[in-house]
Amino acid sequence: MKRGTVITLVVVALFVGLLAISTLRAQRAECDVCVVFNGTRNCATASAASEDEAAESAQRTACGPLANGMNESIACSNRPPASRQCRTR
Repeated sequence: MKRGTVITLVVVALFVGLLAISTLRAQRAECDVCVVFNGTRNCATASAASEDEAAESAQRTACGPLANGMNESIACSNRPPASRQCRTR
């Protein structure tokens, strides 16, 4: 390979590594949330910068397969979770 190609590949690899590290560092909290909606239980895990953001994201994800349409999705997301377990990194 030419020297210029090798340098370009190294620079791209460093950029991708830096991007991955900065993305992972922003994820400070991880939450497991279970919801019960229309008699069905579903659980999901999400990570975010704060516990509240992670729990909210996990609840929306858990409600996805349980709700049909926007109204049910909103109703499911507004219910208190059946269980919520969060941890910080």
